[in-house]
Amino acid sequence: MNNNILHDFPLLGKKFGDHTVTYLDNGATTQKPDSVIKAVCGYYGGCNANPHRGAYALSVKATDIYESARQKTQKFINAQSSDEIIFTKNATEALNLIAYSYALPRLQKGDEIVISIAEHHSNLVPWQFVAKSTGATLKYIYLAPDGHFDRHDIETKITANTKIVAVTHISNVLGLINPIDTIAAKAHEVGAVIVVDGSQSVAHIAVDVQKLAADFFVFSGHKMLSPMGIGVLYGKKALLDAMPPFLMGGDMIEYVEEQETTFADLPQKFEAGTQNVGGAAGLSAAIDYLEAVGFHTIEQIEQELITYALHNLRELPFITLYGCDAAEGKTGIVTFNVQDVHPHDVATVLDSFGVAIRAGHHCAQPLMKYLGVNATCRASFYLYNTKEDIDRLIDALKKVRSIMGY
Repeated sequence: MNNNILHDFPLLGKKFGDHTVTYLDNGATTQKPDSVIKAVCGYYGGCNANPHRGAYALSVKATDIYESARQKTQKFINAQSSDEIIFTKNATEALNLIAYSYALPRLQKGDEIVISIAEHHSNLVPWQFVAKSTGATLKYIYLAPDGHFDRHDIETKITANTKIVAVTHISNVLGLINPIDTIAAKAHEVGAVIVVDGSQSVAHIAVDVQKLAADFFVFSGHKMLSPMGIGVLYGKKALLDAMPPFLMGGDMIEYVEEQETTFADLPQKFEAGTQNVGGAAGLSAAIDYLEAVGFHTIEQIEQELITYALHNLRELPFITLYGCDAAEGKTGIVTFNVQDVHPHDVATVLDSFGVAIRAGHHCAQPLMKYLGVNATCRASFYLYNTKEDIDRLIDALKKVRSIMGY
């Protein structure tokens, strides 16, 4: 199956320098299939116009493409209404929108925001800002030894003073699937809302925001086969209706007078300015592709890859693995270090053999400090990767220490 999928991705299989690229940085961004590339080019080459604003055929077609992408996204994550789908440029912007438009007007001194130590900076720094701006307290859920959220912390740190719980669905460092429904139940029990960062989940597992009981759910298209520059904020309609706009400008208004403005209804209220219709066309095509492959197949591929990778990495005595080293409950992310070699040097050596991984703090510096390291290596797999890719990774890792003089 993987080999058939591989042919859909034009960049994969190409040579960069002396080697065919082995792409293992899918946690950062995924490659794009032909169908997505064609959808983007088809929009710009066939019906490029500004949506919502023209009575001519090109503009009507652009509006159809943009709004049909919204409806497809609604069904993809099982939102109740397409009005609950707000297009942003990425998950980072979506989280900032929630922080500015929902949290800042509501929180005050004595309130609490609960996040996890495993959050990406995009779901951490905005909450630091909100806490400092409002006098609220920022609290952390820490990890059990296997890398999962500490259940005791979930039960004890979400209290009657908690107003917002903001957690990742899947850690971009550890690849572990977190119990969002359990956390949501606890948050709702005390009257808090739950914000879920789904950037690492929507491409890997089937997401149902209603089953998760998420109040807000965000993700970036570029991590799920679509172009960069398109993201999604899902929010429950009652919450979004009560929030002020985040950005002001064209297309998010109802009427503008010299001193007063009234705003458009959802979802336009949060979509000021000319939107990324080409990105929406690509997102729509990406959803089609993922649904054609099927999440059962995607999960099966990733489980085989992660099991194979963990087995082979454990055989290397100079490798330290972080988080749970079992494949169950884990998507295609493996985080590790090579003894005596800085992660950036590891990544550079691997690149000389055509193997692309990520090295650094992965925009998760508090988690790195919690793990007792400054940086790690991360290999992240996706539906088009193969066991041969992992073999190339392992072969290259075997040469790292000798090349570095050990």
